[in-house]
Amino acid sequence: KMREGFGNGPGDKDASTAYYDDLQQEVSEQAELNRKLFDGVDDDTRAQLEGFRPGAYVRLEIRGMPYKFVERFDPRFPIILGGLLSGEQNIGFVRGRIKKHRWHKRILKTRDPLIISLGWRRFQTVPVYSSEDHNLRQRFLKYTPEHMHCTATMYGPITPPGTGFLAVQTLDSSTRDFRIAAMGVLLDLDKSVNVVKKLKLVGQPLKVFKNTAFIKGMFTSAIEVAKYEGVAIRSVSGIRGQIKKAIKAPDGAFRATFEDKLLMSDIVFVRAWCPVTVPMYYNSVNTLLQEDKSTWSGMRTVGQMRYEQGIKIKQKKDSIYKPIVREKRRFNPLRVPKNLQKQLPFKSREKDWVGKSGRDVLKPQHAIRDPQARKVNALMQELNTIHKEKNRKKHLKAKDNLAKFRQVQEKQREKVAAALRRNKKDFYQKTGASNQKKRRSRGGDDGGDDLS
Repeated sequence: KMREGFGNGPGDKDASTAYYDDLQQEVSEQAELNRKLFDGVDDDTRAQLEGFRPGAYVRLEIRGMPYKFVERFDPRFPIILGGLLSGEQNIGFVRGRIKKHRWHKRILKTRDPLIISLGWRRFQTVPVYSSEDHNLRQRFLKYTPEHMHCTATMYGPITPPGTGFLAVQTLDSSTRDFRIAAMGVLLDLDKSVNVVKKLKLVGQPLKVFKNTAFIKGMFTSAIEVAKYEGVAIRSVSGIRGQIKKAIKAPDGAFRATFEDKLLMSDIVFVRAWCPVTVPMYYNSVNTLLQEDKSTWSGMRTVGQMRYEQGIKIKQKKDSIYKPIVREKRRFNPLRVPKNLQKQLPFKSREKDWVGKSGRDVLKPQHAIRDPQARKVNALMQELNTIHKEKNRKKHLKAKDNLAKFRQVQEKQREKVAAALRRNKKDFYQKTGASNQKKRRSRGGDDGGDDLS
């Protein structure tokens, strides 16, 4: 009974496939009914009423086709007919997850044209690559990562999410390298583009007060300052602050508050994010309208145009590496108030070793000695010389004694080693002689037994 009740439950296989079985039965009944009704009807009438059956050959007439398509038709390139939904005929911004193919030699650069094969379409577009941060911010990338996925935002046909696509840089069949540049899948459709890149604005102090300072050189007008009111700023020395209001002169200067007093040599900067525009470029690949189907060429990269026209890259002076020369900063000496010095222990107080005359107290001074002091000094020098000479002779004598002691030890070690060698030699000679006697005695006994 338990098995029967378990088999009749809602999770049974027959119950889960009941809807599919009903549909299949309905289709089979409709096919059987059509077969009975149209059994004696000719094919033309049946096609007008029922439609063309699967497997039948049909002839399609397509209007509005360019004449080049007919003139340059090549049977080696078959034509596949497909249909698009109503929403897929629009063009907009699409976002996909893309990864450079590991066999492709070069990494992909942002705003370099790519030929995308997406669904029924092949088109050329200009993608912008980005990476998603933890707060869902799309951070701009100049190049694709080497072995990681990234996000590509491009202008193309609206396609359902989850559709895979393929990217190549050229359709030229004479290319010897691996042509598949990247592969990916669409994530979502978005009319607005929110790709941003980091922007760092730098300014210098104009006037410095206690916890307030006027900053110049960061903005060009009061309108720009108004957009950034309340934004956090920071100095190179690590002092944090906030933008308050714009001042009258010069243009773009503003008042800011800080945690501590700034120095005139400090540099103040603010971190901001600047939106990146995605080019609205879409060019469908019309290879079937050409005589040679493998020579289609669309937009070229900047590098290709420079190479073909022989144009060299202009070097910016600011981008050239130069030796960094920094002036040595001189800081004012630390001055501790006298009231605070009185409260400090003697070890932590400042020691004033300079007297009123300006002479350093600790610096040794040359004294003029009298005749008696000269005699005492000469006597002490003689005594020191005699003491040093005695120590030198004592050290040499100890060194000689140590050398003699080591020679005696070496001779004793040689005698002990010679005695050991003699004892070993005598022991091995006696052992060998006794072993030979034993062998002879054994050999004689064996020979006597054989003779008997």
